[in-house]
Amino acid sequence: MAASKSSKTKTGYKRILLKLSGEALAGDNAHRIDEKVVHTIAQSVYEVSKSGVQVALVIGGGNIYRGADGERMGMDRVTSDYMGMLATIINALALQNGLEKLGAITRVQSSIEMSKVAEPYIRRRALRHLEKGRIVIFAAGTGNPYFTTDTAAALRAIEIGADVIFKATNVDGIYTADPKKDPQAKKFKEITYIDAINKRLKVMDTTALTLCMENKLPIVVFDLHKAGNIRRVVAGEPIGTLVKN
Repeated sequence: MAASKSSKTKTGYKRILLKLSGEALAGDNAHRIDEKVVHTIAQSVYEVSKSGVQVALVIGGGNIYRGADGERMGMDRVTSDYMGMLATIINALALQNGLEKLGAITRVQSSIEMSKVAEPYIRRRALRHLEKGRIVIFAAGTGNPYFTTDTAAALRAIEIGADVIFKATNVDGIYTADPKKDPQAKKFKEITYIDAINKRLKVMDTTALTLCMENKLPIVVFDLHKAGNIRRVVAGEPIGTLVKN
């Protein structure tokens, strides 16, 4: 089954992948899941889905456990990364619950087989869900240690034939430096993949950026926390920073 892309909808895109950090679900409270934040995100995602856009999501697990942190504390990296993958499944289920409370039909697909709580990741099945208007949440990263959820987002987006990756962050785009630390930092409206890599701007990790560059998959980095931004960016409004060739 080819991951064909249909014509764009009135919102600008036919099929998208939204990348969320685990910290996004925590709100102002570290190391937890804030139900109000989950509801707000779910509401925006559901509205986008109802507009006719096919929506897939990849979510991190940093609010619960980050594999790289475990390694720094002396834990075996492979074990630590698998623990991080399990954290993403917890977040995926929380987001699924938030979406289904609103009436959305969703599926969580996990790269680690866990049949009691999620479907295994099967590309053809994911495409079928999307074609039927279901929201698909990809969990457990790529299923392999040493790969980030950014890389998982790039990989899944390419596999399902997404038009774009929307990466939701804590700032309104990509800057020359951290704007919260450097008041002189300047925002890029648009930047190439290779410049983002060479300037080490931490948009996504190098593996994810390289995958997107080789497959000509654009990335839009935007501020998750401004009300309505998910709907606005999917509608094609010029917010955030566009990364492309």
